[in-house]
Amino acid sequence: MAAIGYARVSTNEQNLHSQEIALGKFALDRLFCEKQSGLDGARPVLAECLRYVRQGDTLYVTRADRLARSTLDLLKIVADLKARGVKLIFTEQPELSTDTAQGELMLTVLAGIAKFETRLRAERQAEGIKAAQSRGVKFGRKAKIDAKTAARCQQLREEGLSATQIGERLALSRASVYRALGAE
Repeated sequence: MAAIGYARVSTNEQNLHSQEIALGKFALDRLFCEKQSGLDGARPVLAECLRYVRQGDTLYVTRADRLARSTLDLLKIVADLKARGVKLIFTEQPELSTDTAQGELMLTVLAGIAKFETRLRAERQAEGIKAAQSRGVKFGRKAKIDAKTAARCQQLREEGLSATQIGERLALSRASVYRALGAE
C-alpha cells in the first residue's frame, strides 16, 4: 500500500513547486512530476504513474484539473483507478472523494465545468485574434524577405547566380531565395 503523488503544470515556464509542497505533506513513496498540457493526450509521466499504481495504493493529486482537462479523460482515469482498487485523493478538493456517490457526482460536474472554461477561453482567444487581424495586426514570424530583397534576388538571378550563391551573398537560406524568386 503505497502513497503516490502526481503533479502537473501545462508549460515549461510554469513551476511545480507549490504542488510538490502540497503533496509533500502526505509522506509519499513516489512523486511523478510532469510539464505537459492537460489537453495533450500524450502525457508520458501520467501514463507511467497510472501503470505504477497498484491495488491498495493511494494516488494524491492536488486538483482534478491537474489529472486531466477533458471530462471524458478524467472520468476514464477515475473509473480505471477505482476498478483497480486504487484510492484517488484530490488534496485541495476533498469533496471530490470517489468513495461516495456525491463525490463522483461533484467530480463529474467539475470536470464538465473545466471543459466549458477551456472552450470559453479558446473562443475568447479566437475572437481576440480576429479583432487584432481586423486592425491590421500580423501574426507569425516576420518575413525575412521584403520587396527590395526579392527584387535584389531576381536581379542576381538574371545575372546568372545560383540560388546558393544568391543566398550566400544576401545571407539568406536557399529556400528563402527560391520563395523570393517565386519557386522557379
